[in-house]
Amino acid sequence: MGDTKQKKEESLEAGEDARVTWDSPVQFFFTVLGFCVGLGNIWRFPYLCQQNGGGAFIIPFLIMLVVVGMPLLLLELALGQKLRVGAAEAWKKVHPALAGVGYGSTIVATIVGCYYNVIIAWCIFYLGSSFTTTLPWSSCPLTEDNRTIAECEDSSETQYFWFRTTLDASGSIDDPVGIKYWTFLCLVLSWVIVYLILMKGIASSGKVVYFTAMFPYVVLTIFFFRGITLKGATAGLSHMFTPKLEMLLKPTVWLDAANQVFYSFGLAFGSIISFGSYNNPKKNCVKDVIIISFTNAFTAIYACAVIFSILGFKAVHLFEKCLEHDVGILMPMYPEFKNRNMEDIPQDEYSLAMNGFTKIHPQNLLKNCSLVKELDDSAQGTGFAFIVMADVFTKIPGAPFWSALFFMMLLSLGLGSQIGIMEGVMSTLFDQPSLKHIKKPVLVGCVAVGCFSIGLVFTTGAGEYWLTLFDSFGATGLTFIAFAELLSVMYVYGHEKFTKDIENMTGVRPGLYWQLMWRFVSPTLMAAVIASSTYFMLTNKPVYTAWNRNTAAGEKKEYAGWSLGVAALLAMSSLIPILVGLVVHLVKRCNSRDNKHAYEAGKFYRVDTTASTVPMLGDNYEDFPDLPVGDEDSDSDSGTGIVMDREAGKPFKLEVMD
Repeated sequence: MGDTKQKKEESLEAGEDARVTWDSPVQFFFTVLGFCVGLGNIWRFPYLCQQNGGGAFIIPFLIMLVVVGMPLLLLELALGQKLRVGAAEAWKKVHPALAGVGYGSTIVATIVGCYYNVIIAWCIFYLGSSFTTTLPWSSCPLTEDNRTIAECEDSSETQYFWFRTTLDASGSIDDPVGIKYWTFLCLVLSWVIVYLILMKGIASSGKVVYFTAMFPYVVLTIFFFRGITLKGATAGLSHMFTPKLEMLLKPTVWLDAANQVFYSFGLAFGSIISFGSYNNPKKNCVKDVIIISFTNAFTAIYACAVIFSILGFKAVHLFEKCLEHDVGILMPMYPEFKNRNMEDIPQDEYSLAMNGFTKIHPQNLLKNCSLVKELDDSAQGTGFAFIVMADVFTKIPGAPFWSALFFMMLLSLGLGSQIGIMEGVMSTLFDQPSLKHIKKPVLVGCVAVGCFSIGLVFTTGAGEYWLTLFDSFGATGLTFIAFAELLSVMYVYGHEKFTKDIENMTGVRPGLYWQLMWRFVSPTLMAAVIASSTYFMLTNKPVYTAWNRNTAAGEKKEYAGWSLGVAALLAMSSLIPILVGLVVHLVKRCNSRDNKHAYEAGKFYRVDTTASTVPMLGDNYEDFPDLPVGDEDSDSDSGTGIVMDREAGKPFKLEVMD
């Protein structure tokens, strides 16, 4: 029975006519959801929401989701479902000149996959460190003479644990120091987990996503009910949902919203096309896009509410600690503060007393405490998860349990996204005729080893700096690739044909909203995002934050010349295949035109369309080669949409007579 099932899976993977499909629509939904809802929803969206006007940021976020995210998601999903191949082959079928678009997506997915697993490795390290009675970052370590280590005392317990214990960070990207064995081992474990999930294709990975997609929601709900019971949760939620509408006038707010939507959907990685290719060709992908978009938006806002309820607790804790310090200084002059709890002292009363004290004593040690400042003083990315949230857990009763739960959630989110990223890579490789004979476990193993080897640079003392470099420049071409995808389908292939393709598959014809978004609004907004991003990159010299152990603080540093060369290579790596594919197509087209009527002398060619003359042809009888699918000479006026191989007409017969 097992052998029969294995043979069936191998035959399904072998060609597009019998492509493997999802076990159920639910499996497909959870896989796409697990890919779209990732770490960015937890550590990037709350930061952007706070920085760009609180609740006001939700307005441009939802608008960008409707005008950019949903149209591009349907475009990629429908394309994969129609063609039933990976990204590289899909764009080749849309038009031969676009073959490089799919390979560009694959390169970006490979780059991101290399460093994404390092974040998973860090989650594993923190998760393992949480299984103790006392969190190791809850207090500073001591020296041999029982004194607190100065670097920890001058920064904080969580910063020291992150930069010194976890990363053992060097002073700059130029100084790798060496591979840290604990990070190396965690990276090995993370790649083993990813390999075991991917080795049998969607037959195994599709089942894992039931856990990776649902578990974060369970944890978020637990944290939500725990968070709203914490002191200060109301202040955090009020800070988040109070809109600063004046921020909507800033173009950068809309740019941030567009980028957040774009990356949260995982567009242009090739993964969405790959997921769609495993769908039943008759599946209603329009309905899927609407449900996935709504769920993605809900998750971002829900996670933001959970995070801010917890950050509100931290901010109130730090504010009262600061207030206690200042009240101690103010008490001789303002005895009414005596024997009062810090939470009973209104902000206005404290500010009035502080201003009066400052007028009499201009030189003082007051800290000028502000709850709003504490709420604004948060971080994004790795710093948010491994420093801010790690610090919060040390102040909540039962700290190890909450810490383990949080990093299990991050691990689950990371794996869900990584499965999607690597599936985009694997589907492209398996669609290559020269690799179809290689068994999937072997090919997945080769890719995993290759990505792991590249990822070794992230296990050095300069690992976080390298990750920042890869993250900042490795996915630069994604927006351009998505822009090229949109223009190619709408204006090269034709929006009418594409609309008809979707109608033929699903029975649902995309209406006016989809046409306006695809043809006008989305391209315009994406062009604006590309132009503004390019302008920002050209006018601002890139910097990174390096840890200085002497000052126990981060300091901004400019990248060295050679590292900027690496950054340029990363940024251009996804665009080079597009240009190469275009040039190759133009060269082939020119050659085919030159040789179109160059028949070989001494031979007579005739096309035969009946079977009655077959016996007379003898040894000179041969098949006429199949016409290429998606050829530019055959798709411009037919109006029939993308033609599948199995839908092609009967083959012509070619007679060659000497």
